[in-house]
Amino acid sequence: MSDHNDHNSLGNPFDHRQSLIHGRHCDCHDCRHDAAARLAADGAKRDAALPANSEEMMDRVVESALVRGMFGHSDMHRRQFMKLVGGGTVAAALASLFPMDAIKAAVKEDLGPLEKTELDVGFIPITCATPIIMAHPMGFYERYGLDVNVIKTAGWALIRDNSLNDTFDAAHMLSPMPLAMSLGAGSSRRSFITPAIENINGQAIVLHLDHQDKRDPQQWKGFTFGVPFEYSMHNFLLRYYVAEHGLDPDQDIQIRVIPPPEMVANLRAGNIDGFLSPDPFNQRAVYERIGFIHLLTQEIWDGHPCCAFATSATFARENPNTYGALLRAIIDATQYSSDPANRSEIAEAIAPTNYLNQPVNVIEQVLTGRFADGLGEVRDVPDRIDFDPFPWHSMAVWILTQMKRWGYIDGDVDYQQVARDVFLASEAGEVMRELGYDAPEETSRNYQIMGKTFDYTDPEAYLDSFDIRRS
Repeated sequence: MSDHNDHNSLGNPFDHRQSLIHGRHCDCHDCRHDAAARLAADGAKRDAALPANSEEMMDRVVESALVRGMFGHSDMHRRQFMKLVGGGTVAAALASLFPMDAIKAAVKEDLGPLEKTELDVGFIPITCATPIIMAHPMGFYERYGLDVNVIKTAGWALIRDNSLNDTFDAAHMLSPMPLAMSLGAGSSRRSFITPAIENINGQAIVLHLDHQDKRDPQQWKGFTFGVPFEYSMHNFLLRYYVAEHGLDPDQDIQIRVIPPPEMVANLRAGNIDGFLSPDPFNQRAVYERIGFIHLLTQEIWDGHPCCAFATSATFARENPNTYGALLRAIIDATQYSSDPANRSEIAEAIAPTNYLNQPVNVIEQVLTGRFADGLGEVRDVPDRIDFDPFPWHSMAVWILTQMKRWGYIDGDVDYQQVARDVFLASEAGEVMRELGYDAPEETSRNYQIMGKTFDYTDPEAYLDSFDIRRS
């Protein structure tokens, strides 16, 4: 097992001494505090407490899920209660209330045999990936019998290439990426699917502090901006925003692709005047007193898609039970992330070095939406970032119009068919309902973007309505 999977979430849920959240290499405050005690512990004894085989692992998963559910997934409250009452007492009480053996048997039968249990899932260390990341330390993958390595990756091109060559079983992607890869835009052509959106909103335009007097985008002529990838909502929303203010994004400004972790350094060095980037790097620029938040992208399109969970159609077809278990884990984690009451706990869980490697208070400002804007104000925007897994077909249609608008794809595009093939709204809805969450009955809807209506039923007319475009 690699370091990526070095976690305790299969630990005994009735033992108050065991955290089920943080891994052996976690560097959060609590784990650093406990490090000496862990090193002194008898390693052989600890290993003996872990499940010995897949059957025992599934039993532990069921016990853990029930215990976590009792405590609202709060590991701190679980450990306090177990210490107070005693794990054995709780286990006996739970067994008297629930037919544990029948539940364990039903779970194993319902999931079906998993074709693969050990998976590699790539991610970029940004808050958009919160569900994919937090599912690891908080035990959501294990709940569905999966042993997932979440692999921190340097940039989106590497995510794309490792997905195309099957190094990753699944990955965190920018929502336009599976569409582009399925069409062969910017890479070899291969069918990818998006059964879940990771986050909505969650981006911002940040300018260098030297530009505080240039809040009108018409003053940005000659500016250079960073975006994380060409096939990104960041690129398309920046282009949309400046074009609505009369600037041609290919002639009046420069747009450079810069990996998210390098955005702030480039702003500090004066290589760029601003960026449209994922968090926590927008907030990190404020934290380091280098930039300020010009606007949140929810002010361009409230509820826009940002990042996605994606895998190849081949993986899903050849591993249907594993794919189903992985999708359930992701949707479950996304729904958990959507509850504002869980955001501070999640910020703590995803802050360590092997995940985001960022100060907890920076992540917390992003996830809770109470943040300093770099202009001397503290703002409250609870939906600065939100988490909604439903991959609307109409989201995909809008992305395709912008890919065509700016010349990333050309020729005739069957917008609705491509959207149905890549954004699996119906499948996501079924899993959401199965897990007890609300899901829309329809799969498409119109949007208002900077006051302009996007009618998903007539994408070509929408495209023709723009004066500034390449095609």
